[in-house]
Parts: sequence; C-alpha cells; structure tokens
Amino acid sequence: MAKKAKGNRVQVILECTEHKESGMPGTSRYITTKNRKNTPERLELRKYNPILKKVTLHREIK
Repeated sequence: MAKKAKGNRVQVILECTEHKESGMPGTSRYITTKNRKNTPERLELRKYNPILKKVTLHREIK
C-alpha cells in the first residue's frame, strides 16, 4: 500500500527532459516526495535514464 502523506510532504513525479527531445519511444519517470513548504518551486534532479543509458535532468511535472 502507498504511504499516506503527512503535513506538507507531497508525492511528485519527475520526468526526463532529454528523452522528450530525443524522439525515442517511452519515458523515464521517477516518483519521490518533497516538502511543499520548504521547496515551493518545481524540483529538478539528475537521475539515471535506463532508455538513454545515461544520467539526465529530470523535472517535476504536474
């Protein structure tokens, strides 16, 4: 079962930015949590993309 969010912590989805531009099928997405009070702006992390086989920039999507 999924964890229940407590207080200001919310689940966010991170999607690869380079994968969209490459035109290859599929997507690289990660799910993580963030504190909305401390980081109100969108999250950006460098994560591994298994389709492109390299570390790429992943941005938070709505």
